[in-house]
Parts: sequence; C-alpha cells; structure tokens
Amino acid sequence: MEQPGSIAVEERASLEPGPHEVVIRPAYCGLCGTDLELLRGDVDPAFVRYPLTLGHEWSGMIESVGFAVESFAPGDRCVAEGIVPCTRCAACRAGRTNVCVTYDELGFTREGGASDQVVVPASLVHALEPRVSLLDAALVEPSAIVIRALEKASPTSGSRVLVIGDGTIGLLAADFVRLWEPSTVEMVGRRPDQATLAEAVGVARFTTEESPDASYDVTIEAAGAPEAVLAAVLATRRGGTVVLLGLPPTGRTVELPADLLVNNDLTLAASFGYTSDSWRRTVGLLNDGRIQPARIVTHRFSLDDYGAAFAALEAEDGTRGKILLEIAGERA
Repeated sequence: MEQPGSIAVEERASLEPGPHEVVIRPAYCGLCGTDLELLRGDVDPAFVRYPLTLGHEWSGMIESVGFAVESFAPGDRCVAEGIVPCTRCAACRAGRTNVCVTYDELGFTREGGASDQVVVPASLVHALEPRVSLLDAALVEPSAIVIRALEKASPTSGSRVLVIGDGTIGLLAADFVRLWEPSTVEMVGRRPDQATLAEAVGVARFTTEESPDASYDVTIEAAGAPEAVLAAVLATRRGGTVVLLGLPPTGRTVELPADLLVNNDLTLAASFGYTSDSWRRTVGLLNDGRIQPARIVTHRFSLDDYGAAFAALEAEDGTRGKILLEIAGERA
C-alpha cells in the first residue's frame, strides 16, 4: 500500500538479514478487518506508516540468518511476534510490551508478511514443533490477542461466558475460553451464516436476534462496535467481568450507564494486542496441541489473488472465518 486506497503486488530485491535478524519465507498470511481499515485509511495515524507491506498474522520458514544469530538456522519452521518492543521503557521492563512507548509493528510501521520474504529481529522468533501445521501457526497472532484478554478476564471453572461478535477474534475467544473450563459459552453474532463455525468451536447457543439477560459471569466484546460495548455491560451479572477486545473506529465514543457499572460492581477491562509473554504462552499451547486455531479458516487465496481475498473479507453474507493468503503454503 503506497497510500490509503492503493494496493498492488510489486517485485522487489531480495532481503538480507542484519547481524541479529532473520529472513523468513511466509507460508500463510492472514487478512482481517484491520487490513481493510489500512486500505481505507481509517487506522489512527499513530499506528501506521505508509507505504507499507501488509501482514501482521503469518507463519513461515527461516531462509537465512544474520551472523550473530545462533538460536535459529535456515529451514526452521517458525512464527514471529509482530510488535517490536524497545525493551528499555518502563512498560517493556514491566513485561507490558504491547504498550511500549515506541509503537512499532510489522504490517503497520514495518514491512509485513504478505510477501515471499520478511525480515525480523531474531529475538521475536519462536520455533514450532514438527507436528504443528504452518496453517495453525498463521493464526498465532490473533490467538495471542485472545489468550492475553482471557488471562485478564480470569474466568473461573464453571463460569457462564458470553461472546459478542462472530468474527475471527470472537470465534477464537469462544474456542480458547474452554481452557478455563466454563460451564457454557454462548455467542451473539451479526450474521446467521456464522452459526456453523460457532458450533464448531464449542458455542452452546448462537443468536443474532435475542438480547442476552444480565446473567453472564464473563462477557467478551469482540465486535468492535460501540453498541456492542453497551450490550456487553448489560449482559453481565453483578460482580461479573467485561473484557473489551473489539476495536471501534477511531474517534468513536461509548455511552454507558455509570450507576449500573458501580451498583453491579462490574470489572471493565480492555485488552490491546499481546505481550511477549502471552505470545510465548500461545506458541506453547500450539506446540502442545492444546489449541488448533486453523479450524476457523474458511478461505485461502494466492498472493496475486488479493483482490478476491479483500472481496471475501468485505462480503456481507456467507460463512466467513479466517481468510488467508497462501504464499508458500506448507512447502515453506
């Protein structure tokens, strides 16, 4: 993307790693609603720098390493964190790398993984076990976002959980919350066609019409709409927890009943991105076979067919889980 509204595939010179870097050949690269916002120019300018190469969700195989890199070698299958922390600020020292004072992220301020090569600091690379598919691994980024938010929510065994939103983040949240052994997981979505995917990740009840009652221990807002934030607050029981994962458009405001927040003793938390620790834990879950996020993949397109991929992302009907660009595939 040279600028908002402009997108194309370009031929560029091959990449070479710096001393502490690796060059990775992406296998798959996910597309999400944020990529649409990047194309439209709707992302807060503090979080993007044009021109850019898309791609903040991807997996691949190492092609070459810098001379100071000893922990990886060409041929290693891997994923890499997209957020590049400075490691020196107070937030980084506290482990909150997602809110580093210097925002820097592949696919936003650095060249991303929608390419046949991407260069990243070796410190951000995580190795995959041989049994892990690169298809599953391509969803580590949204998975780490969800795992970090669920850790903030801290649901207890037997909790009643509601997910508002039927996109990738909502589906993964409904899937992964099972790690906390809830008694039930329900979902309020926007598109009836998503019911099959919701059932596949363990949702006991899916609806697009009913307003949930105030009975849920944990409500996860993953729709990215102001009205969904209000719905999440109203759906949560007294003493319950609301976690905001969706990202509304820049500048939108939310009006909430302040007395209800206090009288119901609600915990209201928001979660941005992932930390290095939550990424590491997510890769561990994947390597141990405890999560299989690729079960929600519904579309794959070649890199050259990016137009059809974006059209599928914008479609208002039909079942749509994760949409991927297949670059090298499992051959990477």
